[in-house]
Amino acid sequence: MTKRQRPTQEQINKIARTKFGYKSLRSGQQTAINAILEGQDTLAVMPTGSGKSAIYQIAGNLIGGTTIVISPLLALQQDQVESIQNRDAGGAAVINSTITTAKREEAFENLEQEEIEFLFLAPEQFNNPETLERLQKSNISLFVIDEAHCISEWGHDFRPDYLRLGGVIEALDHPRILALTATAAPPVRKEIISRLGMRDPEVIVKGFDRPNIWLGVERFQDEAEKQQNLIERVMRVQKPGIVYVATKNKAEEVANALLDKGVKAIFYHAGMKAKEREQAFSAFMNDEAEVIVATTAFGMGVDKPNVRFVFHHDISDSVDSYYQEIGRAGRDGEPAKSLLFYCEKDLNIRRFFASSGKVAIEQVKQVAATIQQQDEPINLKDLKEQTELSQAKLTTVISRLEEVGVVETLPTGEVVSSEENIEIGDAAEAAISAQENYQKFVRSRLEMMRGYAEVRDCRRKYLLNYFGETLERTCDLCDSCQAGIIVEDDGKKKPFPLNSHVVHTSWGKGEVMRYEGDKIVVLFDKVGYKTLAVELVRLRALLKQID
Repeated sequence: MTKRQRPTQEQINKIARTKFGYKSLRSGQQTAINAILEGQDTLAVMPTGSGKSAIYQIAGNLIGGTTIVISPLLALQQDQVESIQNRDAGGAAVINSTITTAKREEAFENLEQEEIEFLFLAPEQFNNPETLERLQKSNISLFVIDEAHCISEWGHDFRPDYLRLGGVIEALDHPRILALTATAAPPVRKEIISRLGMRDPEVIVKGFDRPNIWLGVERFQDEAEKQQNLIERVMRVQKPGIVYVATKNKAEEVANALLDKGVKAIFYHAGMKAKEREQAFSAFMNDEAEVIVATTAFGMGVDKPNVRFVFHHDISDSVDSYYQEIGRAGRDGEPAKSLLFYCEKDLNIRRFFASSGKVAIEQVKQVAATIQQQDEPINLKDLKEQTELSQAKLTTVISRLEEVGVVETLPTGEVVSSEENIEIGDAAEAAISAQENYQKFVRSRLEMMRGYAEVRDCRRKYLLNYFGETLERTCDLCDSCQAGIIVEDDGKKKPFPLNSHVVHTSWGKGEVMRYEGDKIVVLFDKVGYKTLAVELVRLRALLKQID
C-alpha cells in the first residue's frame, strides 16, 4: 500500500467540492472518510440517499492504490462507473457477467498498470480463480462491500456469495475495509464485522429516522376483510406506491383485484421469467403502472423518488425487512405513508417460513465427512452432487460447520476441512446446537415485528430503538401518537441503562434495547430478543449488568 501524508480537511473538502459537487459533507460521510484515511476498517450504516458512495469515492481519490467495490447490483455498478467517469474523478471499470472477455482483460490490465482508481465487481466473480490472482498482482488500498448486510444470515437479503469475501480480503493482505449498508440492526452489524474479519472497526450509524414517512397499523380478524380494506385504501391514496405480500399467488391475486377496480397495477415475484420481471420493474419505475404488488423479490436497487406509499398486505419476517421496505417511500423528502394491514393469523405463514431451514444431524455429519474425505478443496456444485442436499440446506450446514470451526470457505468459494482434527459426531452436535440458536433468533425477530404491530406507544420510537437509536420525544407522525396512545414515563428509575450489557441466568449475555412501560426488551447473543417484566427481573434478579 502506497504511503501518503494524511490529507488535511481542506484537501478532503476540495475533492468533495471540485470532483463530486458537494458543497459540504454530512457528519456521517465526514466521520467515515476520516476513519478510512486513518487506516481504520469502517462500517457505515446510513440510509439510502445519504451519500454512502461519496465516502469511498472521496477516500479512494485521497489514498494510493485502487479501490475495489463489491456490489450485487449490475445496473448500479454501471451507473457508478459512468458517474465517476463523467466527473473526471479517476478511472473506473466494471467486471461482471455482462461484459466480453476482451473487456474483462482490458480492465485487469488497466488495474495492474494503476490506470484505474475504481474497479467494480459482483461477488460471484470470485468463482473464477483468475479474479483473485489478478487482484493479488495489483495495489489494492481500499476494499468496499456495498449492501454489506448480504453477508449476514440475520439480514434480509442474505447472499451466500458474500461469505467468501472475508477470505478474499485476507488473501489481499487485508487492505482497509469499508462496509456499507442502509439497514443493519445490532446483530447484523456484529456478523458483518465478524465475517469480513474487520479489525477494531469504526462503526458509524446515522439517520435511521425518516420523519416524512407516516407510520400506521390496522388490525383485522378476518383475511377477506383485510384484503378488501387494503384495496379500498389503495384506490383512494395518492400514487405511485408499493404493496408487499408474502407469496407469489397473493401478488397476482391482489394485483388483479386492483385492476378490476380501475387501478393500473402490476405484480412482481421470483416465479416470473426474467424478461417479465424486467418489464414490470420498468413499467413501475417509468410511471406506466401506478402500483406494483410484490413479494420481497422486488427490493434491492429500487430507487424511485416519488413513491407515495408502501402498504403491507402481510406482516414482514422482521423489523429489518419491514424498515427496508417502507424506506422505499418518500425518498424525494415529500410526505409518504406506510401502513401494515395486520391479521394475527398472518404470523403463521412467517413462522412456517422461519422453520423451513431445519437440518438433521445426519445431514450435518454427511457434509462434514464428505469435506474431510477430500484431498483438495471442493466446490459447492460437486458437494451438492455428492451429498444430494438442496442448495439451501447445504449453505445452512456449511455456515454452521464454519461457525464451529470444522470447515473453512476459501476466497474461490470452495470449502476445505479445517486443520483442527475435530471428531465428526462432536462437530455435528455443535453445528446442530448453533442452528437451533439461529432458529430461536429468527423466531425472536418475528416476535419483535409482532411487537411493532401491537405496540401501544410511538411506532417511530419502537423502530429506532430496534436499530439502537433513541427518540426522546414522541414523533406525532404515527397512528399511535395521533390517537394519544403513548406510554408515559412513570418516573421510576430503570434497572439498566439502554444499550448496557447484561447477563441472564439461563440465556447468557445480552444488550438492553428498550423499555415498553413495565417491560424490558433484551437482545441476547444466543436466543435473540426477549421481553421481560421489569418487576420480575428485579424480584428474581434475572439480569445482572456486566459493563
